[in-house]
Amino acid sequence: MTDTHSAPPAAADGTQRRDWRAFLASTEVDTRLAGMVAALAVIWLAFHFLSGGDFLTSRNLWNLSVQSASIAVMATGMVLIIVSRNIDLSVGSLLGFLGYVMAMVQTRWIPDTFGLGFNRWYTWIIALAVGIALGALIGAVQGAVVAYGGVPAFIVTLGGFLVWRGLIFRMGEQGQTLSPLDDNFRLVGGGPDGSLGEVRSWVFAVIGCAGVSLTLYLSRRRRKRYDLSLRPLPVDIGLAVAGCAVILAAVGLVANGYESPITKQPTGVAYPVVILILVTMAMVYVSRRRRFGRYVYAIGGNPEAAELGGINTRRTLMMTFVVMGILCAVSAAIQTARLNAAVTNLGIQNELDVISAAVIGGTSFAGGIGTITGAVLGAVLMQSLRSGMVLLRIDSPSQDIVVGIVLVTAVAIDAALRLGKKRTVGVSLVTGLVLAALIIQTGRQ
Repeated sequence: MTDTHSAPPAAADGTQRRDWRAFLASTEVDTRLAGMVAALAVIWLAFHFLSGGDFLTSRNLWNLSVQSASIAVMATGMVLIIVSRNIDLSVGSLLGFLGYVMAMVQTRWIPDTFGLGFNRWYTWIIALAVGIALGALIGAVQGAVVAYGGVPAFIVTLGGFLVWRGLIFRMGEQGQTLSPLDDNFRLVGGGPDGSLGEVRSWVFAVIGCAGVSLTLYLSRRRRKRYDLSLRPLPVDIGLAVAGCAVILAAVGLVANGYESPITKQPTGVAYPVVILILVTMAMVYVSRRRRFGRYVYAIGGNPEAAELGGINTRRTLMMTFVVMGILCAVSAAIQTARLNAAVTNLGIQNELDVISAAVIGGTSFAGGIGTITGAVLGAVLMQSLRSGMVLLRIDSPSQDIVVGIVLVTAVAIDAALRLGKKRTVGVSLVTGLVLAALIIQTGRQ
């Protein structure tokens, strides 16, 4: 009798689980991305509690967004590099070199070499154009050596890591700092005037909400046109409402909630954040909608099959490094402008942060797997860890240890997921959290 009565609930429970999984599958929600958002929320709440309420403030979150921008911009390019089964160790040194070149254009070459004066309206345009062009050229050279020369990307970019850092010191006359920079160029870094302001930030938020809604609508219409499966309409409406709510909250509570210490007015969305959003949108479009992006993922999934399928794998691989060079130039402009100076140690260890952001965001070293939005979230997560540990007064060596533990844990989880070892995923996660918490606790000053 006991067995007879206990069977139906089990069956019902199994049916409910199947229904729930079917619903999740129908929503096409990226579980890795959802896990990243959940992890970020836990980290923010933990640091807010441990810091006595100092983390989740408008000032700290505004600074966090600006500090994450340059790493996140480069991480969007690193996704394509790693997806194609390569690596770029030179991005930190390249960032420092390009930043120094752009500073030289503003402070030495335009005013002294060409006698065109300082702080002209065109100065920042020329500096940025030179930086982007040089970044693309260097990326093309490194990519050509990898793709056409057959030299492993690890060796090529490791050489670049040393070469570009050495050129900084040669250009800088053994450690010279170049400052101040052009006033318009400084706005790129999000300084006192480097933001949209209150009114334009609200306009930007409205445009963002319209963009989210329009994207979901066009995606639904496109899938319907080609007779593909559709998400339930309430899910799409819910995603639109949630996206708009996040945008409005970010602008109202963070961007406009933070008053400038100089003007005493709402600061608004910083220009580096605007640049990051535009770069992310462009990279998502390239990776998902353009042939180049599909080719990169095809090469990462199966290089031999991609080549047999008619894809010009060498040219595609070279172009991934070109894109990376351009994004390094954009990040160099952000960091140099924020400092209002070019220093010889600019970009040191940035390559580790960029690679960590991409990997933590779900990009697999096995190739073929990775998302742009995941890398951006990974960059925010990495910077959140550093920002929270600074608030807790964790010493610098302990911060590096925690970042290393997080990186290894993320790679271990990725490997376990690919092999289908769910138990290993849990063990890796728990071990990483315990070790990180132990280091944070013992590293407090």
